[in-house]
Amino acid sequence: MTYHVQVGDGRVMVPRATHDLYLAGAVAAALVEREGQVFLVPLNGPTAGGMLLKQRNAAGDRVLLATEFLNQRGLGRFTPERACPVRWVAEAGGLLIEGLGDSAH
Repeated sequence: MTYHVQVGDGRVMVPRATHDLYLAGAVAAALVEREGQVFLVPLNGPTAGGMLLKQRNAAGDRVLLATEFLNQRGLGRFTPERACPVRWVAEAGGLLIEGLGDSAH
């Protein structure tokens, strides 16, 4: 099975299957760019900071509002959503969101 997130309109939508596999227990996350790649890094605890992973619907999908970060990549408000494959990168401690790094500028 291929896991993905939907990116566009200033937000990152995380389907429940992706959330449950990679981000279970995380109530917040950060988008971090490292060496031209963008990672979604789960954060835990009340002082972890980051942006809330809000439950979007009854199915358990999550949404992360990241207008400023995505706007810098041409994916701000009113940009149609697109699916981006993700994969866990242990060294980064987060999900690599393919297609959002240097090649997307």
